[in-house]
Amino acid sequence: MRMRPTLSWTPEEDLPPGSTDPEPVAEALSTGGVLVLSGAGISTESGIPDYRGEGGSLSRHTPMTYQDFTGSDRARRRYWARSHLGWRTFHRALPNAGHRAVAAFERHGLLSGVITQNVDGLHQAAGSAGVVELHGGLDRVVCLSCGALSPRRELARRLEEANAGFAPVAAGVNPDGDADLTDEQVGDFRVVPCALCGGVLKPDVVFFGENVPPPRVEHCRALVREASSLLVLGSSLTVMSGLRFVRQAARAGTPVLIVNRDPTRGDRHAVTRVALPLGTALTAVADRLGIPVDGRTAA
Repeated sequence: MRMRPTLSWTPEEDLPPGSTDPEPVAEALSTGGVLVLSGAGISTESGIPDYRGEGGSLSRHTPMTYQDFTGSDRARRRYWARSHLGWRTFHRALPNAGHRAVAAFERHGLLSGVITQNVDGLHQAAGSAGVVELHGGLDRVVCLSCGALSPRRELARRLEEANAGFAPVAAGVNPDGDADLTDEQVGDFRVVPCALCGGVLKPDVVFFGENVPPPRVEHCRALVREASSLLVLGSSLTVMSGLRFVRQAARAGTPVLIVNRDPTRGDRHAVTRVALPLGTALTAVADRLGIPVDGRTAA
């Protein structure tokens, strides 16, 4: 029997304290070859909440699991009602200073790659190229029967037509694009099938309880092997999908640096954790390196 996914982690008391000095991050970037691993915390300044930080969505919301989604028509109706409403807000989110700084570091040849645990596409919107979406992307939909991929905007149009007037007020939108709605608000929301074969549609993302495709994992492992250092941005590293790369780097003697306000499950493997908001920390790093962000001339 598959266990429910790990959604929380309690920090050990003997973890090293965080720093407020981003200089080690600037030093690592100055040598180049840095691999970025980003999590939900980098998108909070774009209005997308994280899972586990202060006010994180896990305090009020349990993410959909793959087993629930595939095993229940009712669960799929509830998911698509909530996700359809959340998408209206989610897809309008704009990159923030943290995303723009990562893109600037890449343009200046300091990064070997970007792996993101996020499904919001904001790294790409900021100009980062070749981003590995570890957990997929909400801008795509996949059919579980025929495997066809289609744009989320097309599904949004079809759901609008099938659910005219559906406009409940959500309590919030979560990092997976799922809005907080009651069962009464979901009501008799109509789910539409695959336009090609009539099969079940699913966002092209890795749900909790679902495995990241092995070729994607191996690609990420190769990026870790080639990196001069691993820079973790805004991830608690609670789930193994991201933590395994930190452990891999640490075993190989590759320096791990973390920028996250709260302690993380990877802190004991890191040479430093900078406990600052991502936008603040990465803008300061860009300034120290003399790298302009969005055309702003660094001091």
